[in-house]
Amino acid sequence: MNIYLVRHGLSEANVDKSLHGKIADHAIKLATEGILQAQKAGEFLNKHFKYQFPHNIEHIKCNKHIRMWVSPYQRTRQTAAEIFKNTEYSYKDGSKHNRITSQREHINLVEQQFGLFNGLSDDKMYNEIQQKYPDEYEHYKKCEDFGGKFWARMPLGESRFDVTLRVQQSFGTFWRDAEKHGIENIVVVAHGLSIRAFIMSWMHYSVEWFESEPNPPNCSIRLLQNNVDKGYIFEGFDKHKLK
Repeated sequence: MNIYLVRHGLSEANVDKSLHGKIADHAIKLATEGILQAQKAGEFLNKHFKYQFPHNIEHIKCNKHIRMWVSPYQRTRQTAAEIFKNTEYSYKDGSKHNRITSQREHINLVEQQFGLFNGLSDDKMYNEIQQKYPDEYEHYKKCEDFGGKFWARMPLGESRFDVTLRVQQSFGTFWRDAEKHGIENIVVVAHGLSIRAFIMSWMHYSVEWFESEPNPPNCSIRLLQNNVDKGYIFEGFDKHKLK
């Protein structure tokens, strides 16, 4: 099985962190740069799949689909939509097709739930949160200092451990795709932390690997091929830069 892990494009909240306090996390949209990044990722996948499957229509007939699984957040939906627009191709008879042959959403791929701390950006974590929620902050910081950030649960939210468990629950869906429907190539459009959790669980990496691994760049594409981590096949974008 080939799994292509794509982080969403640059979001409006990546540009203006104050939006976290005004808009629900799931409703945050892509910035203009993020839309362009997603288009570039789609163009890359179009060329990649053309090389891998030069006669894609024949693969469709053989039920060898390329399915895209998407986190149901606005920024991931938008990223997936731009990727899909840019993976269209024309067949010999002039008919239009898409190299990605089906799309689904999976709730288990969403971003970490920050609970009481939601809407407060990382650079405010140790001042604004401490002022607004002193008792909850003290408890969280104690757990983080004692056990590590991976295990410390956000008040009314999730720990990174919790995210890893729910992301892992999506794997059965992907294996059923392969075993029952012949779908051996899937594109997963998700979030930085959930992608790290995905890689960690799929590859049986350690907690230490998770904590040392940075979030993937926006619209980067990482390939897990037959249980081998092939790394980034598309490097993606840092901040506002379009490579």
